[in-house]
Amino acid sequence: MYRLMRFGPFAIGLLLAQAGCMTTHSSRLTWVRGGIERGPLDEKNISLIFTGGSFAEGGAHILDVLKRHDIKGSFFFTGDFFRTMEFDPTIRRIVREGHYLGIHSDKHLLYCPWEDVNKTLVTKEQFAQDIRDCQKELERYGVDPQKNRYWIPPYELYNDEIAKWSDGMGLVLFNFSPGSYSNADYTGEADSNYRSSDFIYQKILEKEEKDPHGLNGFSLLIHIGAGLGRRDKFFIRLDPLLKDLEKRGYKFVRVDEMLKPYVK
Repeated sequence: MYRLMRFGPFAIGLLLAQAGCMTTHSSRLTWVRGGIERGPLDEKNISLIFTGGSFAEGGAHILDVLKRHDIKGSFFFTGDFFRTMEFDPTIRRIVREGHYLGIHSDKHLLYCPWEDVNKTLVTKEQFAQDIRDCQKELERYGVDPQKNRYWIPPYELYNDEIAKWSDGMGLVLFNFSPGSYSNADYTGEADSNYRSSDFIYQKILEKEEKDPHGLNGFSLLIHIGAGLGRRDKFFIRLDPLLKDLEKRGYKFVRVDEMLKPYVK
């Protein structure tokens, strides 16, 4: 399903020039379908990624834990999330405490079907409007969309065309790093694909132990809320998880700090 690109810098640049893309592709990053899936494998850095669309019950807890560990996270919200007044104090605190704040699309549209990611379900105009509408919400919180260019697509699903359109708007598309199951923390107990917090926690540590590069360069995605359908909230495990990973020598950095040196 994935086309993993691990060519030399010159070959990657040539391929993207032919495709009309503008972002410089660095061989120190893992690129999949024109988006960044993992940072440098030789640096013990992890970027904590928090996304939100409809729920935010974990906001205060997550921010308290990050503050206690002196860690800056990276938060990506939909336009609907930004427009929900209940979430306003959390968003303002994110900005005030120096975390990265970026977009996650406006309406959380499905850009391509699950069964065939190579198809695109939206037009270029629909995509651009969806992005611009969310950027307007970001600006309301004093964040310049031209500076905070990193974003994660809705459903963490995209294809080469979406990546090209994103690049044409001056954005840098990235995705969570696969293999840890942390992104399954939204599943509810009644869902057929439910994954417990115990399961997810162990899978993260298992990935760290079995991957030749550990969790180096990892974008670890955790949802800021899962709603009433999940009582087993994974964000409650954030503090012990950070302690475990810190003991293993990892440093936690904002996504722009991890990727910016290698993306122009």
